[in-house]
Amino acid sequence: MSNPLDSLRVAARPDPLQSLRTALEGRYVVDRLIGEGGMATVYLAQDTRHDRPVAIKVLRPELAASIGSDRFLREIQVAARLQHPHILGLYDSGEAAGFLYYVMPFIEGESLRAKLDRDEQLSIPEAVQLTCEVADALQYAHNRKIVHRDIKPENILIHEGHALVADFGIARAVSQAKDEKLTETGMAVGTPHYMSPEQGMGGNHVDGRSDLYSLGCVFYEMLVGQPPFDGPNTMAILARHSMEAVPSLQVVRNSIPDEIEEAAMRALEKMPADRFSSVQEFAEALCQADLGPAARRSHRSIQAVRRTTPRGVAKPKEQPRRRMLILAAALLTVLAGTGWGAWRHWHHPPITSGAVTGDLDPHRIAVLYFGGETGKDSASYIADGLTEGLIDRLDQVQGLDVISQGGVAPFRGDVSRDSVARALRAGTLVTGTIEPERDRLRVTARLIDGASGAEFARASFEQSSKDLLGVQDALTEKVAGMIRERLGEEIRLREQRDRTKSVAAWALVQRAEQARKSAETLVDSKDTTSAVAEAFGAADSLYARAHTADPQWAEPLVGRAQISYRRSRLVGFDGVAAKPWIEQGLKSADEALSTSPQDPDALEIRGTLRYWKWLLNLEPDGAAAKRLLGNAQQDLETAVRFRPAQAGAWAILSHLYNNTKGETDAKLAGIRAYEADAYLRDAPQVLNRLFVSSYDLAQFVDAAHWCDEGAHRFPQDFNFTKCQLWILSTKATAPDVALAWKLADSLARLSPPGRREYDAREAQMIVAMVLARAGMNDSAGHVALRARGGPDVDPNQDLAYSEVYVHILRGDKERAFQALKRYLAANPERRASLADTTQTTSNWWFRSIEDDPQFRTIVFGR
Repeated sequence: MSNPLDSLRVAARPDPLQSLRTALEGRYVVDRLIGEGGMATVYLAQDTRHDRPVAIKVLRPELAASIGSDRFLREIQVAARLQHPHILGLYDSGEAAGFLYYVMPFIEGESLRAKLDRDEQLSIPEAVQLTCEVADALQYAHNRKIVHRDIKPENILIHEGHALVADFGIARAVSQAKDEKLTETGMAVGTPHYMSPEQGMGGNHVDGRSDLYSLGCVFYEMLVGQPPFDGPNTMAILARHSMEAVPSLQVVRNSIPDEIEEAAMRALEKMPADRFSSVQEFAEALCQADLGPAARRSHRSIQAVRRTTPRGVAKPKEQPRRRMLILAAALLTVLAGTGWGAWRHWHHPPITSGAVTGDLDPHRIAVLYFGGETGKDSASYIADGLTEGLIDRLDQVQGLDVISQGGVAPFRGDVSRDSVARALRAGTLVTGTIEPERDRLRVTARLIDGASGAEFARASFEQSSKDLLGVQDALTEKVAGMIRERLGEEIRLREQRDRTKSVAAWALVQRAEQARKSAETLVDSKDTTSAVAEAFGAADSLYARAHTADPQWAEPLVGRAQISYRRSRLVGFDGVAAKPWIEQGLKSADEALSTSPQDPDALEIRGTLRYWKWLLNLEPDGAAAKRLLGNAQQDLETAVRFRPAQAGAWAILSHLYNNTKGETDAKLAGIRAYEADAYLRDAPQVLNRLFVSSYDLAQFVDAAHWCDEGAHRFPQDFNFTKCQLWILSTKATAPDVALAWKLADSLARLSPPGRREYDAREAQMIVAMVLARAGMNDSAGHVALRARGGPDVDPNQDLAYSEVYVHILRGDKERAFQALKRYLAANPERRASLADTTQTTSNWWFRSIEDDPQFRTIVFGR
């Protein structure tokens, strides 16, 4: 019989929801309960300070009592420093009226658990994609000595088709406390269906391989609909993890490829030493698997994951330790708000001029522009077109790392093979000639070993010059055959899409491309405006003729849109002069998309034109301008969804995200751009953006990496001298005053004339930071005072913003606040971002003064 006092006690308990509302009043408006788990209860709330929906997780009382507030807040603080596209971030945490809570973004999506409950099994490509994304998040955390300890479907959220790992910190805090109080409560750390044998046995040493085992269990469940082991109680499940063999995936689902089965079984080995050495290695094994015909239909989705460190090539010692950001296999979407989706972290072979070694990866291929017979250059556009077509076709082959057109373009003409291999780190070179003979073309292709320069194979054929498309197909098949023989691997060429059947249209596009290249050469040489206009006009005319020859082919219209965009850029920021070109380009892009709605190039150029129009403020109505920006973003994100390696779209998205979403999104999109094509035309701008975003995020190792990459590749670009100065202002390096002055002098020489005065003063302001870091406070103050600029040089008082940090480093709060007042007087709209303490951009400068009443008065006005 129950004790009647029990019911009285229950009735007397306060309502948890109302109690939480009271405890958090003034900071959050708590709406309703939205979920419950073994460790926490989740509420939907509104962040009143930032006017945004959030999810508040409140630890269960018994768990809160076991952990204690100090340990909880300490571990949550560690977790809050994790910034990664596949980790659900933390906004806030604290203790209020006995509640231990932390605050996360509210994600409009579902958990993997909800998806599995509904669908039971996922497609193989989708399961691989989500697993690779979770692995990437875990590897990032493991590199920082943080183990999750509770990977399960409930802790994996799905937002716009992508994985977000939640609840870093709780399991760690529980684990830290288990030897003290949790053993008294009998609470387990982790979830038995997904716990590794060593974790289930209560071992003291649990590392990233335990998370790997848990992820293997989740992957297993995604494929077959249930985790590898079940049982009537916790002890029975844990015992099966420790003692029983994992049931084969293929017994339940015979469509699972052998490579997937093998990777899953290795991840689920009983002993940690028998598993993959890291979750990154597990993800790479999944991404290298042939997922079958269904996955191959997903176009370029798996390409980028294969571009890891080449087999046999050691990582350069001078490179910083890098985390691998896995590009998910058979990626279905790549948006996830930052262009994040499936990507890896900076692991393309470095662009260096080091010596060629025999360890160059033969899978990394450079197709050099084919030459023609001397005296017959009139058909050079055919050779260029065939070369570029070959690059595009090979770049779609799973397992090959093909250098882009921009990468091989500088190596036209008589360039030694070893120089090319050394510069591009290419283990295989493809060279050849196209020789007209009456009404036929004689094509010779050669495969060269990049390490030795020796010819590996040669193939020649003749074909009618009237069948250029047939020549293209034959060339591709011949080269693919030679590569197949060299690698000893199957080389599957994908079927070409959106290809014209008109030889005349194809030839006209190649001639248009040749004219466009001539125009760009004139632009680079700063030739006369009339000559540039004439060259671009000739290219546009040829594209128009190609469109007439084949009205259903989108490429000529895309070409016309690209020409219009380039001409709009040549007038600088003169919106009136640019607008006609922008409108003409948008018309061509719209027409291309009406013919081919999923063409990534057409989507990229329309999104780019729309964004450029928005940047130039050519849409005066506020609501219309907002729609214009949204449409630009949608075009670009759709382009990368259809073709994840669309480098140009990623580059523009990086700039766009910097203006709309923030530094993290901008950085990750920039990495995607550089990862897809390190030789794209905008590579210097992308690298500089990667440096700036890393610096603003206080990720100084990353910032130094991108600065070094830019300085190595583009030594005459003033941005990469300036970034070296900025690095000296951080704790990433010693405050070398002599070097700072030397760099400042170099910047004064390299900076463009139109901004030289401002850059010189900014350089002095950064030198002042270095002086302050070196303890030379008086000198720092004098240099900062001298570096100030008047309205003609610094109308927006940006130098005052930098001066704030100089005085913070000097320990002079009063002068810091004076400089901040000057800056905010010129930029009142910046108060909001400075007031948002959750921002991780350059607000890190102000962390030491954020709690000062005078700072709060200046920023908040109170």
